[in-house]
Amino acid sequence: MTDTRPIKSIGFIHLVPFDPRDPRKGHEEGIELFTYAERLGLDSGWVRTRHLQHGLSAPAVFFGAVSRETERIGLGNAVIPVGFENPFRLAEDLATADVLSGGRLLPGLSVHPPRYDDHLNGLVHDAGWPHEDYGYGRIERLRGFLAGEALRARPEYGGFGGDFDSERVEPYSPGLSDRLWYGGGSLRSAEWAGRAGFHWLMSNINSYENGEQDFAAAQLAQIRAFRGAHAAGEDARVSVARVFAPTEGATAAQREKYAEYLRSRAPRSQGVFQGRTLIAQDITGSNDQIVDVIRNDAAFQAADDYLFELPFEFELDDWKQILDQLAGEIGPALGWRPAPRG
Repeated sequence: MTDTRPIKSIGFIHLVPFDPRDPRKGHEEGIELFTYAERLGLDSGWVRTRHLQHGLSAPAVFFGAVSRETERIGLGNAVIPVGFENPFRLAEDLATADVLSGGRLLPGLSVHPPRYDDHLNGLVHDAGWPHEDYGYGRIERLRGFLAGEALRARPEYGGFGGDFDSERVEPYSPGLSDRLWYGGGSLRSAEWAGRAGFHWLMSNINSYENGEQDFAAAQLAQIRAFRGAHAAGEDARVSVARVFAPTEGATAAQREKYAEYLRSRAPRSQGVFQGRTLIAQDITGSNDQIVDVIRNDAAFQAADDYLFELPFEFELDDWKQILDQLAGEIGPALGWRPAPRG
């Protein structure tokens, strides 16, 4: 089988960071960035979910606002850690945002057990958290809710309050349950996501497995495992993301900032980080240099969708400059074309 595929879409991933003294400004800049990306013709924008940090904590609420300012761009999550969520309530929030956006949500999901100390876990997850199942079944339950599965027989109208009862989670948004991505970084999660029929979302962080220290080769092994387990086989969809900081179109101050940022992060990508994790090298340079890196990255060449991860510590003008180069030069050089305006 071939591992070289044409690009289906290009987008970006954003933390939506904010100053705790003025959180509204950061959220509004996030909305502005999505509208800017849509005007550039990018296919999708994805947000991270952060709890107890100065980053976006309520992506469905954010996408409800973004949907009022945009018309076309896909709205993705990279990712929602479902362990923090009640799947029933999360299904309601995602479906509401999807209805408001006209069916543009691309929910990316992940699972892991609580990671705080016992006291904080009790506050965050409630007192029964040690007895909860935080495995893959939590996501499968969410998918069932989004698919409109009947949860009860519709009660007979009782004569007051209006006849509004439903047998399923509402609102129901057709097609949303088929747009779910699983964000993972191990062979085990890749195989599970394939068997379960999800799309596969990969980031710049990966598990160290089977002695493989080459980041792209490790991700390629996961892509093959995912498609090998998926009913759609080679048609199963995969997205790959990296941090790139193109220098073309940047001011001298921006180029210096980008270089210093990448220098500060370089040590973590040298070898196996903390004995168990591989982290991709961040790339800065000319558009031609970035295109060359992507063309020689085995994981990108095997993927369908390319995502640029925007550095958390940058500012709105920096992120716009990166998106300008992505949509105007880098994407087209890779054979991608921006969506037409309007």
